[in-house]
Amino acid sequence: MSTVLTKPAAQSRPTARRRRLTLAEWMLVVAGVLFLVAAVRVITGAHGITSVGQTSTALRLAVPIGLAGLGGLWAERAGVINIGLEGMMILGTWFGAWAGVQWGPWTGVLVGILGGALGGLLHAIATVTFGVNHIVSGVAINILAVGATRYLSSFTFADMEGGTSKQSPPIESIGRITVPWLSDALDTLNDKHWFLVSDVAGLAGGLVTNLSLLTVVAVALIPFSRWALWHTAFGLRLRSCGENPSAAETLGVNVYKYKYIAVVISGGFAGLGGVFLAEVASNIYQEGQTGGRGYIGLAAMIFGNWMPGGLALGAGLFGYTDSLNLRGGGQNVHALLLLLAILLVLATAWALYRRKYATGAVSAVTGLVLFVWYLSVDEVPSQFVSAAPYVATLLVLAMSAQRLRMPRANGRPYRKGEGT
Repeated sequence: MSTVLTKPAAQSRPTARRRRLTLAEWMLVVAGVLFLVAAVRVITGAHGITSVGQTSTALRLAVPIGLAGLGGLWAERAGVINIGLEGMMILGTWFGAWAGVQWGPWTGVLVGILGGALGGLLHAIATVTFGVNHIVSGVAINILAVGATRYLSSFTFADMEGGTSKQSPPIESIGRITVPWLSDALDTLNDKHWFLVSDVAGLAGGLVTNLSLLTVVAVALIPFSRWALWHTAFGLRLRSCGENPSAAETLGVNVYKYKYIAVVISGGFAGLGGVFLAEVASNIYQEGQTGGRGYIGLAAMIFGNWMPGGLALGAGLFGYTDSLNLRGGGQNVHALLLLLAILLVLATAWALYRRKYATGAVSAVTGLVLFVWYLSVDEVPSQFVSAAPYVATLLVLAMSAQRLRMPRANGRPYRKGEGT
């Protein structure tokens, strides 16, 4: 009788893991993208795509999306899907404006955060304590927020001077800063339209010119979230609830508590994004002001692979493409068609190198269509200009879908005692 030897399951071939790019490699990628953008600007003559004003507008549009995405990140790292980000942003806009009109903008910021956190608390009660489906609970929060704010506006803002049932009176400015000398120097360099030098100056100038103080706070929350979730014991316990709550419970982690904390923080971040819309993007509350940014923030979080840095990149991408709509319109988006066509050619080459022929074929065909479109028109129609941010987001999500990995227990029902 012959003996058949087999390898234990634990000794089977390990699953190949994709190597993460080093800081130097990321810097090379960024430099390459800047080079392409500068080349497209020179070829098309669309100098607005790297102007100081363009960058400043893109940052202003990206911040509320990034804050909503951060809210989704905190909740989903603890295993709770938060479709209710839109509703929590709505609560943030209303409560922030209500308090800001009466007691000043910074009080409005605090009350707006509390308003979003209230929505997060309701979502946590429904999903964590009562085990309601996360999607159903999130949609309910969104509907509840719309109805509640409309009802509250009818007897608050409507009775204030300058307000209506759908709009608040003006809110005092929260304050802005500009880095002296540096801002002027970068603006001067940008106006010279030198290849690459002026482009870098324009992009950097938008980050130091006419910045809202709330923008500074929002940007600082990105590295703070990275530190809190990946470099503290608290963050490790919270993330363990999203990966394997049963195992976390056996190690003494109070899973319910950490899920509650994460979802309430999630609502607070979304509420802060709503306050930004009411106090910085404009100086009033308006019904429907969020415009679906909670959902876009969720898409930015997915694009960023549930990581703060990737999330910021996704929010920046949407903010930039949306800013093209506001500054330069069809001419700038026309230049963007050429940039996308070039990037898709590079994506095709990379896919063929990795022997992903189907992906390469799709990238090649899409790139060819965009290039033909670029050659056939001088300016993109206004309808596509408005849709450009959403189209760009869908393209990027489609091309990056294969590398995504959400927390393993995200959205799964959990009952206390499963780990014992």
